[in-house]
Amino acid sequence: MKTTLATLTLCLVVLMATGFPFERKGGSTSGGATKEKRVQYAAWDDVNVIAHGLLQLGQGLKEHVDKTKLQMRDISTKLKVFNRTVTELGKESQRLRVEGETLKARARGLEDREGQVLNVTAELREKADEMQQERKVMGDRMSRLEEKVDSMLQGDAAMPDLNTGNSAAKNNSDARSVQLMLEAQNKRIDDLMDRIRLQQEKLDKQNVRIRTLQSQIQQSKQRASQRSSTVDSSMQSGVAEQRDSPVEIASDCHELFLRGQTTSGVYTIQPINAEPFKVFCEMTADGGWTVIQKRQDGSVDFDQLWQAYEKGFGNLNGEFWLGLEKIHSIAKAGDYNLKIKLSDWGDDLASVRLPFKLGGQETKYSLQIQEAGTFSTLESSLGTDATSGLPFSTRDQDNDQKNDINCAKHLSGGWWFSNCGRSNLNGRYFQSPPPKQRHQRKQGIFWKTWRGRYYPLKSSVMMIAPAAVENKS
Repeated sequence: MKTTLATLTLCLVVLMATGFPFERKGGSTSGGATKEKRVQYAAWDDVNVIAHGLLQLGQGLKEHVDKTKLQMRDISTKLKVFNRTVTELGKESQRLRVEGETLKARARGLEDREGQVLNVTAELREKADEMQQERKVMGDRMSRLEEKVDSMLQGDAAMPDLNTGNSAAKNNSDARSVQLMLEAQNKRIDDLMDRIRLQQEKLDKQNVRIRTLQSQIQQSKQRASQRSSTVDSSMQSGVAEQRDSPVEIASDCHELFLRGQTTSGVYTIQPINAEPFKVFCEMTADGGWTVIQKRQDGSVDFDQLWQAYEKGFGNLNGEFWLGLEKIHSIAKAGDYNLKIKLSDWGDDLASVRLPFKLGGQETKYSLQIQEAGTFSTLESSLGTDATSGLPFSTRDQDNDQKNDINCAKHLSGGWWFSNCGRSNLNGRYFQSPPPKQRHQRKQGIFWKTWRGRYYPLKSSVMMIAPAAVENKS
């Protein structure tokens, strides 16, 4: 390009020089007095100016061409990178689709196995019912035989007789045989109940695995959709962006734990047949616990009415009550544990763990503690009174077991009151030192079998989790 421009410039200079001579003299041959004539042509400086301008123009064209080449090379490189990115995203989308199909197949297999387990469980229950009927029939027969033997023994006492003795011995032998049969039937029934319990545990584990697989399938779909939208955005802007897919909504904190969440904090859950809502999850080494109540500094007034306790109030990152409706939506399926952690003003700690069931609105959210043996001293403050079910009470809804006093109004806050005396973790929060008057102190947060009724506690935390979570801490 440079040689061509130089040649063109030289030609222009030659043409201008030949077309416009610098100076020419001419005269007539006849006559010596012919006057010289002087013709004016273009000056050499003008020609230099024109030539210099053409050189600058050629140089500018060369620079423009070089710049254009660089831009074309850069665009070509970006196109190659973009093509590679699109290809990689396409492969990743294909891999996610294959993974999703595999997870769907596994989920279908687990659902089939769940159906089989349900059928086996139903059959075992039917057999157990039949065994119970047979046991009842055998019990009736045993009772009649015992009555007959007693009557014969009474007759023998009055008049001994050899034949009667033989008959009594035979009846005793029959009674012993029936007793052995009953013991064998009882053993078979116990074995069947153990099998039913094992099948139920397997069924629960299958349900958790199915929910986990369904969550993974949903996450795979979302990741594939996210990848597709990323490709579209990259085609428009020329840059491929990666985004993290959102966490699928779980039914409680323990399900989040099973999906890999190990950090305590605020999460969104959605129990079965309920709207999603936020909770505070306390993640331990053994599982995830859904916190339903927290008292720590008195920043929230817990002396609330029924509607507030039903819907919930407070700040999930501070003090709060989750709400009876939400607690019921999580634990309504049963087989949940209630864990309560307490601390006093000497920073001593205590912990209580109780299996429980919570009724719905129609039962006034009745709390039933399932008794598994004898309650310990610490557990008895709530467990002893709630074995048959305790409805929730507030000062505008008196559902406690004391006829002449509204416990929530007499004390403070809302709670599962029996007769106002054993526990109330939603009472008034008193900073240390507590009030001197006893009638004021008993309105505080107390757990009678730990620090007494008139000792306002420093903090309390209530949380729930499936019974499968083993607390080893």
